[in-house]
Amino acid sequence: MTRSSGPAGFFNPGVAVASTRLREAVAASLAIASLSLCLMVTLTVLSSKLGAGPPIPA
Repeated sequence: MTRSSGPAGFFNPGVAVASTRLREAVAASLAIASLSLCLMVTLTVLSSKLGAGPPIPA
């Protein structure tokens, strides 16, 4: 990791800057996590609709 040369917040003399590969890896993992969450929500909604179908006449 490299240090930024500009002024840092809260008077910190050196703030670590993440590498490009690390940022891309974090972005990819967040994208995969969001797609997984979307898939889980979709399956949950579909299964609840199937479970709440019309009642079977007795």
